[in-house]
Amino acid sequence: MAHAPMSAPGLANVDDRMNLSALLAARATAHPERTFAEVKDEAGNWSPVSLPDFHARVRAVAKGLMAAGVQAGDRIGFMGETSLEWSVIDFAAFTAGAIAVPFYPSSSASQCAWIVEDAGIRIVAAQTEAQRELLAGLDQAPTVVALTAEGLDELAASGAHITDEDLDARSADVTLDDLATIIYTSGTTGRPKGAMLTHRNLVEHSENVALDPNVGEFVAGETRVLLFLPLAHVFARLAMVLSLSTGSVIGYSPSHKTLAADLASFRPTWMPLVPRVLETIYNRADAAQSGLKKKIFRWSAKVARDVSAAQETGGPSAALAAKFKIADALVLGKIRHLLGGQLGYVLVGGAKLTPSIGHFFRGLGVTVLQGYGLTETAAAAVGTPAKGQIMGTVGGPITGGEMMVDESGEILLRGVNLFSGYWNAPEATAEVMRDGWFATGDLGEIVDGHLTITGRKKEILVLSSGKNIQPAVLEDSLRSHPAIQDSVVVGDHRHFVSALVALDPVLLPAWLKAHELPEMSVEEASVNDRVRELIGRAIAKANEHVSRAEAIREYRILPREFTEAREEITASLKVRRAVVMDHFSDVVESIYAGSAKPA
Repeated sequence: MAHAPMSAPGLANVDDRMNLSALLAARATAHPERTFAEVKDEAGNWSPVSLPDFHARVRAVAKGLMAAGVQAGDRIGFMGETSLEWSVIDFAAFTAGAIAVPFYPSSSASQCAWIVEDAGIRIVAAQTEAQRELLAGLDQAPTVVALTAEGLDELAASGAHITDEDLDARSADVTLDDLATIIYTSGTTGRPKGAMLTHRNLVEHSENVALDPNVGEFVAGETRVLLFLPLAHVFARLAMVLSLSTGSVIGYSPSHKTLAADLASFRPTWMPLVPRVLETIYNRADAAQSGLKKKIFRWSAKVARDVSAAQETGGPSAALAAKFKIADALVLGKIRHLLGGQLGYVLVGGAKLTPSIGHFFRGLGVTVLQGYGLTETAAAAVGTPAKGQIMGTVGGPITGGEMMVDESGEILLRGVNLFSGYWNAPEATAEVMRDGWFATGDLGEIVDGHLTITGRKKEILVLSSGKNIQPAVLEDSLRSHPAIQDSVVVGDHRHFVSALVALDPVLLPAWLKAHELPEMSVEEASVNDRVRELIGRAIAKANEHVSRAEAIREYRILPREFTEAREEITASLKVRRAVVMDHFSDVVESIYAGSAKPA
């Protein structure tokens, strides 16, 4: 059933000449007292970097790019973890009139080679020696520079002779509708496509987000954002530009290994995250408990979820409020402290959030706002309101955008954040554009103005009986399990539904310990009868969300996890279904040959 378009008119009035370089210059001039970011030293202390200092650093590095031969319109690549240096080179590229092309730090040699060739990249700044060696070894190797503080110092020194007038001329004629960046989608099928985002897609979009009544109140003013996602991810990139627009202070957390310490010491007030991070925080907290402490933790977690659910129906009762005070004193307050003590909002996107996880954090006191968007829509296109949200939905269009659901159930989007097409791929662009609307490939439904994502259009499975199966419901449920990294539901042209389950090697040891099982590898766990029994319970729980005909009847626990190196998952942790099915085709055939035990 088709739904009429929903729109949220734009509120920002942005001059056409306000490109990303001009935005930084304007903010640095208007607010010389502001801190752009804080950087952590080896002792764990955070030191401020002022807006004027950041701006000066960007200009110096931009001159270095010019001295290296970068011309207006050239493509420049960056490869590295989230860091101040990444932000510097990004804005330096814009200031030099170039087009920025980010690489995920985990990109393989073949992925890098494709992006370098397709985008025609001249220079790549890479953070680690291994990354620089990888790029320098490509057949069409670009010039490689070090994306480190020292490397940028050398680059800046080489451009000291470039005049301010020559530098300013590079971006003087750049308008909002000129190309700013090409972000290669870590798509689940085929080669990555380069989504072309303009300065308008980031500048005007971020200005609109800042003015959106559901968002602006917690990203502006004395706010602090911890960037943990790779800046190659469009979601983190938008958060960086949004912070510049609003004055929110950025902290950089480069690795999951330092995230816990960074949360406690930087003390963010908001963060952009993918659901997997929240799931991991919860699962690790649960796995760390045993005996009576685990019972208290789970009771407290249930109280938090009940409080969150009650917020959608008028608020908690007096009895529930009393329980919350106890749970808060025993468990919940301690978790808030571990998150820094002042984390009030988490913006979640990139995948579907399990409602129980969202309810836990909202009940804890951290408002979880789930958004929906793609690289092609500069991340956020749809978002839940801070007040009146319904957990499990992604809300309505963000200021400056529109959404609708067509007759087939596919979600269509348009707005100031909509990309200008795929680089060097007009046919691919034409496939996703319909009269100005971007066809997302995702399925959804709108109820009372709230959008719910129901699955992927291309991932519908059709059983041999003709029954259509949407695997996302089952896979989302399994993904929230603490021992499961991910799963792939199988059944296309088969007579029943089955599943391939990959265990999480990071969380597996704690999960085994919690269930009084000995240490074992993923491979050993995959054939352990007790592990199979426990995973079978997760399968049964997932089946509760679907009809009997759609339920998983049999499953296999795989002997290893899915990896990006094998191209089974993308850099943004999405499963490449076709690759997994190819790599584990023998396992699938064994299921349908009748050799597997029933779930």
